[in-house]
Amino acid sequence: MNSYTLSHLKQLESEAIFMMREVAAQFERPALLFSGGKDSIVMVRLAQKAFFPAKIPFPLVHVDTGHNFVETIEFRDKMAREVGANLIVRYVQDSIDQGRAVEEKGPNPSRNGLQTITLLDTIEEFKFDACFGGARRDEEKARAKERFFSHRDEFGQWDPKNQRPELWNLYNGKKQQGENFRIFPLSNWTEMDVWQYIYSEKLDIPSIYFTHKRDIINRGGTLLFSSPFVTLMKGEKVENMQVRFRTVGDITCTGAVESDAATLEQVIQEVATARQTERGTRADDKRSEAAMEDRKKQGYF
Repeated sequence: MNSYTLSHLKQLESEAIFMMREVAAQFERPALLFSGGKDSIVMVRLAQKAFFPAKIPFPLVHVDTGHNFVETIEFRDKMAREVGANLIVRYVQDSIDQGRAVEEKGPNPSRNGLQTITLLDTIEEFKFDACFGGARRDEEKARAKERFFSHRDEFGQWDPKNQRPELWNLYNGKKQQGENFRIFPLSNWTEMDVWQYIYSEKLDIPSIYFTHKRDIINRGGTLLFSSPFVTLMKGEKVENMQVRFRTVGDITCTGAVESDAATLEQVIQEVATARQTERGTRADDKRSEAAMEDRKKQGYF
């Protein structure tokens, strides 16, 4: 007799697929925000399963800051080709050149916050009414506040005090003209769930998630990759270290961790014993106590 008991990964997968199909049913112009990181890779896999044997019925969208890791950008393009998806890329540099965004000054500048402007312009350009994101509630306290269907007003802003109830798996996508939604199918997943799913599905991921030698600057406990975008400050030095990245963002704010994990099994074992969350390596989240929430209110991912 067949068993109808689902593993926790299959339950999470089923929930996410149901949500993607709900979005396809309720919205006219959805898109999937795709960076080439592990969470967005899982999202693409879920979208493939949700609509198989058809192709993914919405484009992949990436806001390129110009400060991305080369390995991630190469993987982004490779995966888009392999799955046959339409990849839309828009550049923060174009927003800066147009006077829409202003480059940060000082010894520790970041383009992370500037992505919001380019993203909102992209949503307006293509009239997207729903954008899938790979955010999870276990990542950061501001993300823990957000619903699966996260409403954005006509300015693309999020109000954490004005969110819709989501009872009995009922998702309300009703909106006014000019408003849109961010959709987070991975909300109930953890970092461990993501890695176990990647392992079970045998998904390819960028090489920077595995151990490798890299020139590193230790900035206040955050191990930053030494690149032209990171200015060496007084008292700092460059060291060649054995590291990997738990999360992928801008070079200027994404910290590495010392690691010997060279396989998915070793990465999973390392995550199981980690005492710091993956966002704990992100310098952009340390700028203030409510750094992420402030960015999200303005329209951030």
